[in-house]
Formats: sequence, structure tokens, C-alpha cells
Amino acid sequence: MDWIEVCIHTESGAVEPISNILHEEGAAGVAIEDPQELLKEREDQFGEIYALNPADYPEDGVYVKAYLADTGELERTLEVIGQRIQELKDFGIEIGRGTLTTRDIEEESWANAWKQYYKPVEISDRITIVPEWEDYTSKRENEQIIKMDPGMAFGTGTHATTMLSIQALDRYVQQGDFVMDVGCGSGVLSVASALLGASDIHAYDIDEIAVESTLANASLNGFKEKIQVRKNSLLEGIDVQADVIVSNILAEIIVKFTDDAWNCLKTDGWFLVSGIISEKQSMVEEQLKASGFTIQDVRNQDDWISIAAQKLQ
Repeated sequence: MDWIEVCIHTESGAVEPISNILHEEGAAGVAIEDPQELLKEREDQFGEIYALNPADYPEDGVYVKAYLADTGELERTLEVIGQRIQELKDFGIEIGRGTLTTRDIEEESWANAWKQYYKPVEISDRITIVPEWEDYTSKRENEQIIKMDPGMAFGTGTHATTMLSIQALDRYVQQGDFVMDVGCGSGVLSVASALLGASDIHAYDIDEIAVESTLANASLNGFKEKIQVRKNSLLEGIDVQADVIVSNILAEIIVKFTDDAWNCLKTDGWFLVSGIISEKQSMVEEQLKASGFTIQDVRNQDDWISIAAQKLQ
């Protein structure tokens, strides 16, 4: 079977929702090409060689690339992807050019076409994410390794919003905590919570593929029994109380369930949210405060925001 590379020319604020659209429409791997990467100083701490080609990057905006199987339904799938991307504007999301282009990739080239984008990444003082095909040896005594198969679902851990979420988990998750991961995607935050000492993790996602991917990555990391996964819309119908709720989704979605998050947290519990572009920070903070939360910490990376809010009462 041959594959098609789909490339969307967009803006950084639309990377997460467009990646999610591609994942939901069957993409087997998503890659981001942001020209800001060309400006970063890089260290070869994992032995990798960074030789980024400026010709691969847009002069403005960001490329979001995905890979779709060339089946009889491809034309219709591309039409749906294009329509859903345009509909993001209805949610106030700036998509920039929003153009969609494709190119053919042969089967033998596909096997390694997207793996070039994923290398071991040190996320926090304790967490390093390693693609499951990489042979990696721990560098520090307390280093915790998350093995990921990025081809299974959106959310490899390398995007700024996911990195901010894992860093927040590293600061606030305590041994024995009960953690809920809302909008679990690939399950990377659930696995991180387990590695950091959480004894019970409940993961929810409205997408059945994300549920399957979280289960797969939980098994890959040896946490099949500790991480419970189910299909669910945010926290609707959930009647348990957690020590920590973590959610890495759009700001427009976060503000819809802050009351439910409050009700599902123990006193002194933490609501850790990310996926927030800087322009939406005040909107999220105001809604968190309206639900009763106290904002304790705000962090940013590459114009993305994470907020640690606490239930004090």
C-alpha cells in the first residue's frame, strides 16, 4: 500500500487542533515543521545530529504534516480534513493560510518517513520520552523513561503543550495520588503520572482511537493494570474525586468543564491545564477563578501556556 503525505500551512496556534483533526481522520503519525526550530540552539545530549534544512520549513507560519493510506476513500477524507480545518475559524482559532497540499510516498519510504521527527527528549528533571524503536540508556540515577509509539495517536510528548503538562505533573504529583487525565490522546500524561508515583490513573477521551492508543502505550510501559481508560466526553458523568486532574486540550474546551473539575477534585487538589495559546490565557484564568480555583503557577513555552490551579477550601 502506498501513502500520501498531507501538508497544511497554518499558524502555531492551530497546530494542536489541526493535528487532532488529522489523527481523527486516520493519520498514522503527525509532524510539525516550525521555522522557529531553525533558531534554537541544540545540544547533542542523546547523540543525535541536528542538520535541519531551511528549505523544508515555511518562511511564515507552520507546516503540519501527516501520512494517510492511499485508499479508495482518500479523496473524501481530504475533503473532510479541509472542511474541518476551515471550521476552526468558527472557534476563534487563527489558521493562517489554511492550505492543504499532498504528495505521494512509496510504501518502502513510508516505513521511516516520519520516524526522523522523533528522538529521545528530556522533558523534566525526571522524565525522558523515548520512541519505542530507539535503543536508549538512562543518563541519570532518577531518570524515568516513557516509551512511546508516536504512530498510534496524536500526542508524542515533544510538543510544547505536552512538555508543559509533564513538567507540571513532575512538580505536583505525589506518591499514591489518584490522577485523572482528561483528553488523554496517546496516553503520554497518564504514563508520566504512573512513573511519578500515582497509584491510580483514570484516562478519558471522546475518541475511541485515543482510548486504544492510551491502552497500548500503558501496556508498552508496564502500566496496563494501573491506568484505567474509557471513552468519555470530558468529565461528564464522572463522580469520583482525584488528587490531580490534568488536561492538555484547547482553551475553548478547558473553560467548558472547570466546574466539573472542581467537583471531581479533593480539597487541596490540583487542576493542571495546558494547550492554551497566550492570547487565551486570561479567558482560562477568569473561568478557573469563577469556578473557585486559586491560580498558583503559570508557565510558558513557545507562546503556549500551562496553568496550575488549586482547589483550596
